[in-house]
Amino acid sequence: MTVKTTLAALALAALAPASALASEGADRLARMLEPVQTYVADFDQQILDSSGQRLQEASGQMWLSRPGRFRWEVDAPYEQIVVSDGEQVTLYDPDLQQATVQALDERVTHTPALLLSGSADELTESYEVSRSQQGASETFTLLPKSSDTLFEELKLTFYGEQLGFLQMTDSTGQRTAIEFDDVQQNVEVPDGRFRVDLPEGTDVIRESR
Repeated sequence: MTVKTTLAALALAALAPASALASEGADRLARMLEPVQTYVADFDQQILDSSGQRLQEASGQMWLSRPGRFRWEVDAPYEQIVVSDGEQVTLYDPDLQQATVQALDERVTHTPALLLSGSADELTESYEVSRSQQGASETFTLLPKSSDTLFEELKLTFYGEQLGFLQMTDSTGQRTAIEFDDVQQNVEVPDGRFRVDLPEGTDVIRESR
């Protein structure tokens, strides 16, 4: 899985739907996520193979506004922009001068970093949630109930009340680890952040579902 493929999967992840609370872990996670209306951060990403060897690195910025709006912007050399305006998701690849646009429906959201802009009290519909704590950090492990996902396991780690780390493991054992920095929660994010101005000549592919 390449950096760009993984970043696309992650960007389509934070809108993942969730459900009625059925466990202590899910209840606690919902209480951590529910107050977060906006989330802005820089990120550093590493892709690791099943033995823990680092394969690739990338960095960038993300902006989130609930419900359903998200922007994931990756810096060069893996430049990519993924934006959700709450109705559709646009993935723009400047290197290919190509954009893919698809409706934001449940099939799109069955993936892992767009989960944050979904409804926090719906988590157990799609995921089994467990919780562990070490000092001031809390880690939530999410296992998808459906096999129609791009990951086998998703971990969210909070430091205090703030999300600081996300890790996704796929069926091959490859891990994508994302550390967030300079986090700002519940700050104003302009509506324009969730629009994509595509350069003239961009090849636009519209996927119907």
